[in-house]
Amino acid sequence: MALRALHRPVLCLVIAACALAAPARAADPAAFDRWFLDETLRIDYFHTGDAATEVVALDQVRRQGAWAGSRVHLVDDLDLGRYGAKLYDTASGDLLWSRGFDSYFGEWQTTGAAGRGVQRTYHESVLAPYPRESVVFALEARQEDGAMAEFFRAEIDPLDWAIRRDPAPAGIVTVDAAIGGEPHRCVDIAIVGEGYTLAEQAKFTADVQRFARVLLDHEPYASHRDKISVRGVLLPSQESGCDEPSRGVHRRTALGCTFDSLGSERYLLTEDNRAMRDVARAVPYDVLYIMVNHERYGGGGIYNLFCTFTSDNQFSEYVFLHEFGHSFAGLADEYYTSNVAYESFYSTTVEPRERNITALLDPGALKWGDLADPAPLPTPWGKDEYDAMDLAYQERRAAVNEHIAALMRDGAPAAAVEAAKAEGERLSWEHQQQVDAWFAANPARDTVGAFEGAGYLSRGLYRSQLDCIMFTKGIKPFCAACRRGIVEVIGRYQE
Repeated sequence: MALRALHRPVLCLVIAACALAAPARAADPAAFDRWFLDETLRIDYFHTGDAATEVVALDQVRRQGAWAGSRVHLVDDLDLGRYGAKLYDTASGDLLWSRGFDSYFGEWQTTGAAGRGVQRTYHESVLAPYPRESVVFALEARQEDGAMAEFFRAEIDPLDWAIRRDPAPAGIVTVDAAIGGEPHRCVDIAIVGEGYTLAEQAKFTADVQRFARVLLDHEPYASHRDKISVRGVLLPSQESGCDEPSRGVHRRTALGCTFDSLGSERYLLTEDNRAMRDVARAVPYDVLYIMVNHERYGGGGIYNLFCTFTSDNQFSEYVFLHEFGHSFAGLADEYYTSNVAYESFYSTTVEPRERNITALLDPGALKWGDLADPAPLPTPWGKDEYDAMDLAYQERRAAVNEHIAALMRDGAPAAAVEAAKAEGERLSWEHQQQVDAWFAANPARDTVGAFEGAGYLSRGLYRSQLDCIMFTKGIKPFCAACRRGIVEVIGRYQE
């Protein structure tokens, strides 16, 4: 068999020794050709459990396409993500490749239902360069103290006949929107279309080109546009749009995207990982967008997994940039007043790994201290006034959204539904104009410091600036901490 689960414990001393030896090998371009073919190993598995338990069961191993990642930066040194995937040489135990990531299952673990012992299963994939010789595939999970601990490993023989080599699905359409160069030297982005029918292929092409321009015109991506490629890939759907379960809407689409993910009405994700990966493989990619053909506000982003956005909302370009901050650079949400599905996503007693938020456990060693202005920490910014303004809006927004859902579930006339949707969009736009005006008049608007309120927590977590595209809606700059974090990650995708 190609897959053989190994349930024996891993010796910490062996792992430590491999980790110390890995950076020298990773910096040597010849190491890639010694250990890998220029192809992609896709490992599919099921991830099951609740808040206290997790179990992995291997599904399939696939050999597909050219390797799109760097051939130099093989071992991940960013220390981002709640999980880590690693490949070890079976014979020597040497660490050959690693990557940090977050997962849909990891988000499930932070929900109230998971805390009550409800178990769910999610399908996941890890993409790595294809090994020449037998390797051990290992998964690690981050513990409460921030350390990583291995919880699964399996041996993979790259010559095994059971490894699948399926062709990509028939009927896929691809679009080269912006090509920065050879895949090994670029960040390769795939925008996968969802809810576009065959008759809407031209719209998909135009949408891919439009959002590629949005990304490449926004800093810090604009300054690195020669290192970024954007391609579109589409398997046409039977119907337009996507599922909206709380509104009574269900669609037959290629990727199965749905609003109401984890119970949050605006959270838009897919649980059909296999379908997503099978379509995306038609182009070389390091990172995945899913572009949903819809006018509703919503999206989602999970580090080194995928991010989603809708194509036709007034805030679609903002969501496109915001969610990519999560999935590409591992940036945290900086907002804290909106309702989310999570109950324990961050701790105020452990410093977050994300580059743009801090628990400020040591104000004298601020994470972005070299960028900060000389001023008292935490930074005063009129938080109570902002909270009152935004929380009032969140209550109104929730009421409007529930009204829209009730109308749609009850089969109300289309005119009534559209009027309610228009009221929701108007409310959202007017509130953001109010917030932006308040920021513009704030004495701390240009300060880099530590502003309390971030990572879904009103107290105990801090962001670097008053506003940022990871904090509030609209096309606006990333904060100083986010910009540096993004540039850091871009560098890991190049030779």
